[in-house]
Amino acid sequence: MADAPRLDVPRGHSRRFGAFLRLNPDAVGRFAEGIARFLGTGRFLAVQTIIVVVWIALNVFAVSLRWDPYPFILLNLAFSTQAAYAAPLILLAQNRQADRDRVQAEEDRARAAQTRADTEYLARELAALRVAIGELATRDFIRGELTRLTSDDGDERRDRPRRRDAVG
Repeated sequence: MADAPRLDVPRGHSRRFGAFLRLNPDAVGRFAEGIARFLGTGRFLAVQTIIVVVWIALNVFAVSLRWDPYPFILLNLAFSTQAAYAAPLILLAQNRQADRDRVQAEEDRARAAQTRADTEYLARELAALRVAIGELATRDFIRGELTRLTSDDGDERRDRPRRRDAVG
């Protein structure tokens, strides 16, 4: 029972292929990105155009140098081979870019969520400070209260009979 394969663990590569074909996925991905980056340049298009024009010129005009017995079959084979290798390399490069974009988007979402939480916290703190400041006595309020108390105290003194007069 201990030798039974686990279903929750992916199977490894076959031992036949694993013995001589151990490729680093990052190295292959970097290679594919380099090729895809080169294939998308104007330099590549210019070089390929020059090669095709020279090939056609040599095949048409230099009869003694004609290495393709059937006109342009070898050129067509070269284009097909190039396309057969270029397409998967470009797709691999796009997949790696999509993975990087996905990771970046997740980091951006996490950063945005943290920023939003911080902003909401600061907004709550600011609201609490405004409420606390609203309940504090202002200088004008204290002056008004002191003026009222002193004027009320003065009114009470005028309304009270004098004790000296009453006694004496």
